[in-house]
Amino acid sequence: MPQVRAERHINVDPATVFAFSQTTGDFRLKWDPFISQQGFLHGATAAGKGVQTRTVSRMRLGMVSEYVSYAPPVNVGMKMVTGPWFFHNFGAGWRFTEHDGGTQAVWKYTFSCKPAWLKPLAERMGGWLLGREIERRLKAFAAACEDPELLAEFRATQQGEG
Repeated sequence: MPQVRAERHINVDPATVFAFSQTTGDFRLKWDPFISQQGFLHGATAAGKGVQTRTVSRMRLGMVSEYVSYAPPVNVGMKMVTGPWFFHNFGAGWRFTEHDGGTQAVWKYTFSCKPAWLKPLAERMGGWLLGREIERRLKAFAAACEDPELLAEFRATQQGEG
């Protein structure tokens, strides 16, 4: 299965970076250039293993995904439950480790395409497109994590929840 990967160093601690990555709603839209909508399903109010979310991309593609791992502040993994017709399967993993006084963020998407006759071309195109998208998304995420105003807004929101 094809896999795309992006990596960035972020000058913020891993616990904050992990929590920032799990934001939803209006705040998520401030940093995530990929999505136009995202929300928890089936009454869930927070991320966790087994929780499902519905995400709509800015390209108007919808996907229901499920957390298959949730280990703050180190990693989170998702798999597609339902999604665009051309994906046979799709999974994502985001890893955050302490590095050089900050966080090393590594994001990966693994996927396969269908139908079988289209798979070779679709996976080549998908690798190129998703490779660009994951780089763009992680670059925006890293910049947002290091933005003093967004970081202050995020921390104030977190204090309000605690």
